[in-house]
Amino acid sequence: MKKKGEIKVNTISKNYRGQVWVETVIYLLIAFIMMGLVLSYVKPKIEDMKDQTAIKQSLEIINEIDSTISTIGSVGNKRLIEVGVKKGEFMIDSTNDKIIFEIQTDYKYSESNEEVYDGKIKIITEGENQYSKVILERDFSDEYDIIYEGSAVNKTLPKASTTYKMFIENKGVGTQPGKLVIDIDIE
Repeated sequence: MKKKGEIKVNTISKNYRGQVWVETVIYLLIAFIMMGLVLSYVKPKIEDMKDQTAIKQSLEIINEIDSTISTIGSVGNKRLIEVGVKKGEFMIDSTNDKIIFEIQTDYKYSESNEEVYDGKIKIITEGENQYSKVILERDFSDEYDIIYEGSAVNKTLPKASTTYKMFIENKGVGTQPGKLVIDIDIE
């Protein structure tokens, strides 16, 4: 028999504890789902921003190389430029006298297969699918004969955690009349 004022503590306490654990698990699942949804939206945007930054930095590097070549001065002058390639490939095309940067990305710099110029640098976005290739190209063939380590060979600099040391040297007028020979060495 129950006494007056007595409360059933055991049954209420057991049910309440179970309910708290169920609510906690449900709230945690909802929080994880929300974080997953946010990450699935934010991560591609972050990758696009990284690619956009890599393209801008490469534009600056090519402009610096262009400026160095055009102001190198007399025969025998040698200048150092540090080139960082965090993403993509940096190429010295000695056979065509070009400096090229290529990056595979889902960031579209311009309309597909349309040439855009940033100063003397030609920019082309190739491909219409999710991933496209952005190509930055500076053509020196009208003014300079670009060589790599003393000969007309091509060199590709892949992405690296450290910077490349690029030495640019004026070798004087070469076999082609009116064209200065610019020798590029990489360390």
